Amino acid sequence: MLVDAWLPRAAAEKPLAVAVNNLKYGDLLREAQRAARQLSALGVVAGERVALTLVPGEQFAIYLHAIWLLGAVAVPIDPSTPPDQVAVRTAELAVTVSGVLDGHEDPAVQLATSHDLDAAAVVIYSSGSSGAAKAIELSFGNFWWSAAGSAVALGLDPTERWLCCLPLSHVGGLSILVRAAIYGTGVIVHERFELGAVLSQLSDPDGPTLVSLVPTTLQRLLDSGLREPPRLRWVLLGGGPISEQLLERAEGASVAVAASYGMSEACSQIVTRGAPLFCTRVALSESDEILVRGPTVARQCQPILSTGDLGRWDAAGELELVGRSSDLIISGGENVAPEAVEAVLAQHPAVADVAVVGRKDAEWGEVVTAIVVIEDGEVASAGQLIDFCQPLLSPFQRPKRIEFRESLGRSSAGKLRRKEL
Repeated sequence: MLVDAWLPRAAAEKPLAVAVNNLKYGDLLREAQRAARQLSALGVVAGERVALTLVPGEQFAIYLHAIWLLGAVAVPIDPSTPPDQVAVRTAELAVTVSGVLDGHEDPAVQLATSHDLDAAAVVIYSSGSSGAAKAIELSFGNFWWSAAGSAVALGLDPTERWLCCLPLSHVGGLSILVRAAIYGTGVIVHERFELGAVLSQLSDPDGPTLVSLVPTTLQRLLDSGLREPPRLRWVLLGGGPISEQLLERAEGASVAVAASYGMSEACSQIVTRGAPLFCTRVALSESDEILVRGPTVARQCQPILSTGDLGRWDAAGELELVGRSSDLIISGGENVAPEAVEAVLAQHPAVADVAVVGRKDAEWGEVVTAIVVIEDGEVASAGQLIDFCQPLLSPFQRPKRIEFRESLGRSSAGKLRRKEL
């Protein structure tokens, strides 16, 4: 099925509307067309994969759309990725865009005026939080249905401005840029999450209407005084366990939170505000694994995406994420979901970040171990943290060991690299 190409359509309807940062849609289209002609002169043709190793910002958006105007496939790669991994991911690609091109343009190339919803749009490398990163091919149709489902779940303001401080090499950040082109709305792209810059943006009377965050970054913003952001409709919050304490703090600060569960294989959001996107079907297997089907699911994962995540339906009929089946700790014959323990420890005022893992143990098989980062200026001992868990967790869930570190070494998307820990 063919649809009008998203950028040309938005530029025709709203040429003077802001697209990305200070770049208007008409200017974005002209710059993307120029870049497309340069890529064509380098030999890029329809169907070919082109690597993007640009930092998040206007140039990333220009070259993303330039690639699509040629009918080619974008392969975004985080510029901070180790060189050996970049070499592997780009080994069979003819062109890698790592800076602004300044070369010959092909004046004869015919630029696309439509997108085939069945055609590949991007290849995303998953964050690898549960193992080695893998390549996920997402189609234009995957993004279109995800954008439609997101708009239904969150509403759509014609003057929307979505603040993106997530990596554009991951689906959570990239989807913000793509949704904006589909809607014809604006995006504020930050190169990375910087506390002061994001807090200032959210506090601005002309600030963003939406922002995507992970629990750690929302907690840091609340700690720094975020309260009653004037234009913000929703914080789309995902990427890790969300504690009730964090939700209560956000509510007390008049910060509306839309909790979300998603993954690369489903083109970002699967469940938002407790319910599956309208175009998505979610079921639980006999072992409580979350199973997903629908038009947002990558072709390679069709017809049913087995997520590897465990869930349950609460009394209100909303999906609760329990944890990953591969991350379960088996201690003394009991199954312990590390996310449940992390959610409790995260409520302690001295805890800035926490990860829970199983350490091999002769007596217990695995022993529940909490790796804790202490807030600057705070103090807490291992015994105090274990005592804090006592009334909130079952005996088999309580950590028996506490380790302290300065950082958990999260991925650029804010996810735990649990296997490394």
